[in-house]
Amino acid sequence: MTGSYAEFRRRRQAGELRCRDVVEAFLHRIEEYRDLNAFITVAADDALRAAEESDARFDAGTPRALEGCVVAVKDNISTRGIRTTCASRMLENFVPVYDATAVERLKAAGAVIIGKTNLDEFAMGSSNEHSAFGPARNPHHPDYVPGGSSGGSAIAVAARLCHVALGSDTGGSVRQPAAFCGVIGFKPSYGRISRYGLVAFASSLDQIGILAQTVEDVAAVFDAISGHDPRDATTLPEPPTQSLAALEEVPETLHVGILPEHILRDCHEEVRECYQHHLALLRDAGVQLTTVEIPYSSAWVPTYYVIATAEASSNLARYDGVRYGFRAPVEEGEDVITATRTAGFGAEVKRRIMLGTYVLSAGYYDAYYRKAQRARRLIAEAYARAFASLHVLLLPTSPVPPFRLGERLEDPVAMYLADYFTVSANLAGIPAVSLPAGKTRSGLPLGLQLQAPYGADEALLRYARFCLQLWRGGQDLR
Repeated sequence: MTGSYAEFRRRRQAGELRCRDVVEAFLHRIEEYRDLNAFITVAADDALRAAEESDARFDAGTPRALEGCVVAVKDNISTRGIRTTCASRMLENFVPVYDATAVERLKAAGAVIIGKTNLDEFAMGSSNEHSAFGPARNPHHPDYVPGGSSGGSAIAVAARLCHVALGSDTGGSVRQPAAFCGVIGFKPSYGRISRYGLVAFASSLDQIGILAQTVEDVAAVFDAISGHDPRDATTLPEPPTQSLAALEEVPETLHVGILPEHILRDCHEEVRECYQHHLALLRDAGVQLTTVEIPYSSAWVPTYYVIATAEASSNLARYDGVRYGFRAPVEEGEDVITATRTAGFGAEVKRRIMLGTYVLSAGYYDAYYRKAQRARRLIAEAYARAFASLHVLLLPTSPVPPFRLGERLEDPVAMYLADYFTVSANLAGIPAVSLPAGKTRSGLPLGLQLQAPYGADEALLRYARFCLQLWRGGQDLR
C-alpha cells in the first residue's frame, strides 16, 4: 500500500500500479479498520469510476496534476451527490447538489474522492467525540481520541485509508488531530483556499486545510485548490500557489522564534521534552533561535471562544426544521423550531449556541463580543511585530498528548484549553502547519507547529520540509 501520493504517482507512471487496484485496496482497508469510525460515508462506486478514468488518462499519457490521488473529505465540505452530514442528526440525510470549490478543483485535477470523514458535530470539538455517528478512535491506540474536529480525516491519512484528506480548521481542527495521529496538518492563510461549500461554523475563522503523510503531498494539493474564487468574496485576488516547485529551494537562512519557559510550564512533561529536543536539533544545525514573548497570549483562548461561539450562534440559526434538514415530530401547539433544535443538535453544539447568543445579546455585546474583536486586532498586530524579524515561530501543537476517550467530556473548559497553541493562528489569519515530532513513552504521537507571516504559505511549507528533514536526519541540510 502506498502511503504518499508522490510515491503512488511514481509507481503508476512506471507501470507498477493501477489506480483502480489502489482504490480497491483503500476500500478494503476502510472496511478492515471500520472500528476506528473514520468515515461516515464511503463513496465506493464513485471512487472506482474516477479511478478508471485516471487509469485511462495515465495510459494515454495525459495525467493531470493530481491524477489518481485518493482523497477523503471532511463531512462538513459539500460534495455533489454524496451525503454531507456535518456529523449531525440535523443533516443526517442531506445530499448536496453542488461541490465545494475545493472539491471541484480536486476533481478537475484528477483526484478520486473516496468518502466523507467523521468529525465533531458541525466541527465543534477537539476530540471527535461529539459526533452523531459515534466517536472516532486514534489509530495508534483505539482507547484514545484522534483529536478534533477533523479526527476522521487525520485517521484516514494515518491509517493509510487514502493518500490525502481535507479538513477544516477554525481554531486548530486540522493541526491538533494531525498531531494526535502523527501526520502533517496544514492551515493556510485566511482567504488562500475558498470556503465556498464549507458548512459555516465561524465564518471569519473557518478555513479548509490539508492532511497528508508528506509536505510534498500537502503542497501538490494546495497548488490545485488554492486561488481566487468569485463565489467567495473572502478569497485573495491571487492565482493558485506554486508551493510544490518552491519546496526545491533550500532556505539559505532560517530564523526561528521560540517560546519562553513560562509559556510552556503548563504543558505536559513529554510535550516540553519533545519541544526542547527539537530545539536542540535546530540549534546544533546552526539555525538561529530567538525567544519571543507574544503579547496578549493569555487572551488567545477567551478571545477565540467569544468570537467563535457568537458566529456559530448566527450561522446555525438556519437549522430550524422549516427550510431544510431534520424536522422533529411535534404535537399540536408545540413549537417546531424549538423541538427541532432540541432534538437535532448535540450537547456541545447547544452549549456553543447558548454561549454565542449570550455574548451577542443586548447588554453583553459591548462587554464581550466587541471587546473580543478589539483583542483580536491586538493579537494580529502582535504577530505582525514578531514576524518583522523572524521567518517562523515554533510552538507545540497541543499542550497535551492524546487523551483517553471520555476523559474530558465532563470538563468542557479543559477541552477548550487544549486549543491554546492553535487558536491564535486563526485569530490572526496566518498560515500554520503541524509536523510529526515523535511519540510519548507510551507510543502516542506528538506534534510541533510552525507559524509564518500572513501570505507566506509557500515559504512556510518550504521551512516545514526543511525542519522535518533536519529532525529526521539530525543534520544541517542547508
